[in-house]
Amino acid sequence: MSQPPSPERLAAVEQAWCLQANGLCARRLPFHYFATVSRLGDGVFWYLLMAVLVAADGIDGLRASLHLAVTGLAALLLYKRLKRWTRRPRPFARDLRIRAWVAPLDEFSFPSGHTLHAVAFSVVAVAHYPVLAWLLVPFAASVAISRVVLGLHYPSDVLAATGIGGLLATGSLWLAGMGGWLP
Repeated sequence: MSQPPSPERLAAVEQAWCLQANGLCARRLPFHYFATVSRLGDGVFWYLLMAVLVAADGIDGLRASLHLAVTGLAALLLYKRLKRWTRRPRPFARDLRIRAWVAPLDEFSFPSGHTLHAVAFSVVAVAHYPVLAWLLVPFAASVAISRVVLGLHYPSDVLAATGIGGLLATGSLWLAGMGGWLP
């Protein structure tokens, strides 16, 4: 039976992935795409989505938007606490070969707040409006990938944030009486 890889080996592999992904931004088109997606993931996209839901679907859109807002607030509080607790340095702070292509919103890496919010918002929004999956799933995935490519997060930050965001959204749906999602 083979031994699992050591934590040092896993960290080295993850660092290599970060370095390779970060090189994508040396090209103009990938840089602009990922920088734009990341900027939209700061909140702009989600605020616009909430406004569109209210405008397009009235009271039902308002209910969905309030659900998104409450879930977003819970995600914000949770991720800020986790960042203060773990205090993991960002990839560009550990390896000078990795460039931060955009300014980070805070000092620490774990978990990716952008990814946590993108996943949580997407799960909740798709539970209310399944037709939005075609837009939200690729957008959330692009946000997650952008955080590694831009040199701001490790893949494990993004994977953990995906799990945390999914669990948070699922709990939110359960508390809202949508545990089985919409009929």
